Amino acid sequence: MAELVELPNRLAILPFRNKVLLPGAIIRIRCTSPSSVKLVEQELWQREEKGLIGILPVRDATEATSVGPVLSPGVGTDSGEGNSKVQVGISDTHKLDGKNQQEVIHGHTRGVAARALHLSRGVEKPSGQVTYIVVLEGLCRFSVQELITRGTYYTARIAPADMTKAEMEQVEHDPDFIVLSRHFKATAVELMSLLEQKQKIGRRTKVLLETVPVHKLADIFVASFEISFEEQLSMLDSVDVKVRISKATELVDRHLQSIRVAEKITQKVEGQLLQTQKDFFLRQQMRAIKEELRDNDEDDVAALERKMQSAGMPPDIWKHAQRELRILKKMQPQQPRYNSSCVYLELLADLPWQNASEDYELDLRAARECLDSDHYGLAKVKKRIIEYLAVRKLKPEARGPVLCFVGPPGVGKTSLASSIAAALGRKFVRISLGGVKDEADIRGHRRTYIGSMPGRLIDGLKRVSVCNPVMLLDEIDKTGSDVRGDPASALLEVLDPEQNKTFNDQVQPIPPPLLDRMEVIELPGYTPEEKLRIAMRHLIPRVLDQHGLSSEFLQIPEAMVKLVIQRYTREAGVRNLERNLASLARAAAVRVAEQEHSVPLSKYVHHLDSPLLESRVADGAEVEMEVISMGVSNCEISNAFRVSSPFVVDEAVLEKVLGPPRYDDRETSEGVSTPGVSVGLVWTAFGGEVQFVEATAMVGKGDLHLTGQLGDVIKESAQIALTWVRSRATELKLVSTEGVNLLEGRDIHIHFPAGAVPKDGPSAGVTLVTSLVSLLSQRKVRADTAMTGEMTLRGQVLPVGGIKDKVLAAHRYGIKRVILPKRNLKDLVEVPSAILGNLEVFFSLRT
Repeated sequence: MAELVELPNRLAILPFRNKVLLPGAIIRIRCTSPSSVKLVEQELWQREEKGLIGILPVRDATEATSVGPVLSPGVGTDSGEGNSKVQVGISDTHKLDGKNQQEVIHGHTRGVAARALHLSRGVEKPSGQVTYIVVLEGLCRFSVQELITRGTYYTARIAPADMTKAEMEQVEHDPDFIVLSRHFKATAVELMSLLEQKQKIGRRTKVLLETVPVHKLADIFVASFEISFEEQLSMLDSVDVKVRISKATELVDRHLQSIRVAEKITQKVEGQLLQTQKDFFLRQQMRAIKEELRDNDEDDVAALERKMQSAGMPPDIWKHAQRELRILKKMQPQQPRYNSSCVYLELLADLPWQNASEDYELDLRAARECLDSDHYGLAKVKKRIIEYLAVRKLKPEARGPVLCFVGPPGVGKTSLASSIAAALGRKFVRISLGGVKDEADIRGHRRTYIGSMPGRLIDGLKRVSVCNPVMLLDEIDKTGSDVRGDPASALLEVLDPEQNKTFNDQVQPIPPPLLDRMEVIELPGYTPEEKLRIAMRHLIPRVLDQHGLSSEFLQIPEAMVKLVIQRYTREAGVRNLERNLASLARAAAVRVAEQEHSVPLSKYVHHLDSPLLESRVADGAEVEMEVISMGVSNCEISNAFRVSSPFVVDEAVLEKVLGPPRYDDRETSEGVSTPGVSVGLVWTAFGGEVQFVEATAMVGKGDLHLTGQLGDVIKESAQIALTWVRSRATELKLVSTEGVNLLEGRDIHIHFPAGAVPKDGPSAGVTLVTSLVSLLSQRKVRADTAMTGEMTLRGQVLPVGGIKDKVLAAHRYGIKRVILPKRNLKDLVEVPSAILGNLEVFFSLRT
């Protein structure tokens, strides 16, 4: 690589005929003429340290000087002399006026100082002539001031021609130089990328682009191209670095275009071959290579294909596997994708697509005995497991819930899962998720990765060799997340594919640019009447079907559904309502499954002409036997059972199955029993909710204390409310005269109950003001009144969002009066008229 060199006043000159050595380029030459041999011996070989010589381009045809091809930039040695031996030197002397004189050469006015990187001396036989092979590196430009003779070779008085360091530092700040440099580097990088696809490029070549200055890179790149002698001289004469970079950019771009044209021509010629001819030619080559290598991979692929055919894959999986197998057959074993494809197809062939544990008839009494023998106590847990098994007995193909056992270590969570497997007669597999931080452990790695493996769930299926095991995901709460993803999100898709398949129910996780391109349709909560209709029309039939029941076994009157809505659910949606109805269905399933006089029919009984047989059971019980065809899809399993009377839900059953009521109408009145307590309406991701605000005073220094896991916005709202109350203390008759400090000698503590739930937002401003005024005036707030609205220091009430959800929440809690911001009047259009008819709505513009 070219570097700063202090040049002497004189240099020995080695002429190059019709060739130019540029700074930074490396060339290998062979010196054979007496003059060039003498120059190398005296100027390079006999010096203790490597000397310098000048390389001068010449046009004199009488000089027997020829230069071989330039080596790749940055290469210091040559692989051999086979095709790169070149002759450099001055021709033999001849007599002129009776004296030995050298011919006068017509050298260029500029040359390049070079140093020898490698020297080797040889003797030709049988003549005994001495020759030298020299590897030279161009260093810097010089100008020839005088060319003189020294013995058999030339020397020259020279002067440096390159720009000085100070001049270069000045040019580097020139805007034109910066633009030219960026353009040249971009073109050079594009050329390197193209050459990298066609041939291997040394690592050092790529390093040059990042480490070598641009004006030196220009010389190095041009030196590697086949260009005319005139263009080479033009680059040598380009002392101005801006001119040099401009010319180099043009030459690099021309070389880039020539490569692209050559590729286009090659592709066009190859495209003219018929596809059948290409296939025939390639297959013949493949067959010959396999025969030469005695390769038996074809036998392995055939064995894999037979294994896949016997795996019993579903049609869509089999279609995909066949496509992968066709691709595998066309690949060579040396290709990187070959092994990954083999591993993938082996996994598909090994999975138990059709191999399942044989389900035998469930015996709930035996299951209870198994649980009691393995575990002491845990009555509630065992009851839920028996309910689960009862539903499985009535409808084996039903997709049951995912059971999650939570508790301290050593209480028997893992052994309970093993007991469920034993009761079902299925194999058991435990998958530990403790410490898992990579979502690929759940979903599996991409096949493009080296050493890719399937996810732990698929690996568990492969290990137990059945498609219906009882699978325990142990330590599910010990998963983490890092740059490799979030295993919990992947588990969400595994355990509930419907969860993330189509809908997003919250706006916050969606990036704003993406949200801007979508139409947001909000789904507010349901009214109690809507919940009742949904339950009667949709939820109850679905719950009965999921648990293998019908109206002959379980009847839930409309009045009881109302009680469930009023006493056991306060949610905006109907998910908890469906869970409570499912609890009632499980209780009925246990009653049906344990019925002593129920007669289960064999599923192998063929369809008879008369579907109803008049025969009775010997003991005279009112149980009819109906022979049903297995083609009947409507409750085909549960119809095999008959009971004397259906299971009708009443209030006693509700309290027995669902427990004591969780909510009642006295909740609000009891919450607002003392001064300083007010009722606010807030919005959460789960719909509208009622939020109590409690304020109390104590002896202190006038400080404000806030608790309840509050965010910054709601803390600011509390500070604003207190400031406004203090500024209006006289108007509100909280103090008798002006100038009295309302907080003299006391602190105010404001608390938002449900302290474990994070709270934030501005809509609690009016509620906070009401709570503080109630505390300081010692007047209780009406228990049937709830409010919402943002408060300003000037006393203005600003509008807030989620009005429909908040009004529905107030109705659910039995609130009769609602205070809303005046500018939210338009939002009441969305509230059902039946709800508004039961509420008294007030609007506030200022407090």
